[in-house]
Amino acid sequence: MSYSNNSGATFRLSVMMFLQFFVWGSWFATLGLCLGSNGLGSFSAGAYGAAPIAAMIAPLFLGLIADRFFPSQIVMGVMFLVGALFLYLIPGSVAGEEANGKLMVWLIIGNMLCFMPTLGLGNSIAFANLSRLEFPKVRVWGTVGWIVAGLVVGVLGWSSKFEMFYVAAGASLALGLFSFCLPHTPAPAKGEPINLRALLMVDAFSLLKKPGFLVFVICSTLICVPLAYYYGLTANYLQNSGFLQEASTMTLGQISEIFFMLLIPFFFRKLGVKWMILIGMMTWVLRYVLFAFGAPEQAIWMLFVGVALHGICYDFFFVTGFMYTDSVAPKKIRGQAQGLLVFFTQGLGMYVGYAIAFGIFYQVPSKLFGVQVDFSGYGNGVKGFVPLEKAIKEARGPSDLSFIEKLMQMFSVKMPEGVDQGLIGSTMDQWKEYWMLPAGMALGIAVIFFLFFWDKTKVEDED
Repeated sequence: MSYSNNSGATFRLSVMMFLQFFVWGSWFATLGLCLGSNGLGSFSAGAYGAAPIAAMIAPLFLGLIADRFFPSQIVMGVMFLVGALFLYLIPGSVAGEEANGKLMVWLIIGNMLCFMPTLGLGNSIAFANLSRLEFPKVRVWGTVGWIVAGLVVGVLGWSSKFEMFYVAAGASLALGLFSFCLPHTPAPAKGEPINLRALLMVDAFSLLKKPGFLVFVICSTLICVPLAYYYGLTANYLQNSGFLQEASTMTLGQISEIFFMLLIPFFFRKLGVKWMILIGMMTWVLRYVLFAFGAPEQAIWMLFVGVALHGICYDFFFVTGFMYTDSVAPKKIRGQAQGLLVFFTQGLGMYVGYAIAFGIFYQVPSKLFGVQVDFSGYGNGVKGFVPLEKAIKEARGPSDLSFIEKLMQMFSVKMPEGVDQGLIGSTMDQWKEYWMLPAGMALGIAVIFFLFFWDKTKVEDED
């Protein structure tokens, strides 16, 4: 197989990854904190649920449109240009006293319907122009983009403000225009007639007949349920613990991600698919245990370590999964296969996970595929999270620090004076209880994966 593996193509694909994840990282990591700080916490499950819903629809779009009619880079460009408009409109929907939470959720859904197909599409473009073991060298720039986005939003003081969507909109517009300069990647199924098999990903679903791939997909879907806890509520947890720049602090996880991303080819050769994914799963368990036991004693080092573990958590699980899927699938349906993985993991798994995580956090019923599930009876009842958020926000007041001073605060932790110590103590006890549930879920799924996953498929440069 030949690749357009010249430096120009590699550079363009790296810029694509940088801007793609800059767009997402500008708002996704601290959205829960933003909604809670602005009195819109009850809309959190709906807002975060937009991503999984879009992820479940994305494969249908990829199978019908992107894989058949248009070059992949053209589809990327159009999706990001339309997505930029949705992002730009979000701050206005919640401005003033007439904040429209429902409209905000619909705008986020509109943006994610544009964005989520680009995850599989971007991977397909990269794999079409790179060898598999070179993919991490390009994908790492997506991590850099997420880091820069978090730092920009953090130093601007917009971690809990809707202005962060303007940053995302600008980046989405830039990527939309830049996508038309990406390496030409023809539609892999161009010229073939449209049929229900392609639309419903029947060919990709046929991969589930392979026992190893079936176990991989099932465990990957299930592990995404506890994973949603981290993506949705870590910013809230850090703020409750006294961190001053939550968005900037969370970029420490992406910094570690860069290191481990570059080491993926080495670990693939030494460990193989099974052990890499298993290590990724067990690292999620460790992270949640650190979060849980670091809460009551305010052991800040545990929280820092938990965030920094993101490199192993993400790279060994998600990136390894993408590469394994590309190896298992025949060339003709690789786009469908990537979309199928996104459907089950960032779609179905995350959707259920966000509903559970936010339902417990805000003690409100959440809808799971149209059925309301009431989490008010979970544990001892979580009552302190939101009051502590409000108390910290009021005690801190507005900030007039310079850009550099804000940047340096990514390592700063200081609970403001005047916050009731009893409220802090009770809330941290509840955080411990809260984090132990996803820790237990992740551990159980890791054990199942260890016992039942057996696949000798190797990830190599050539077919």
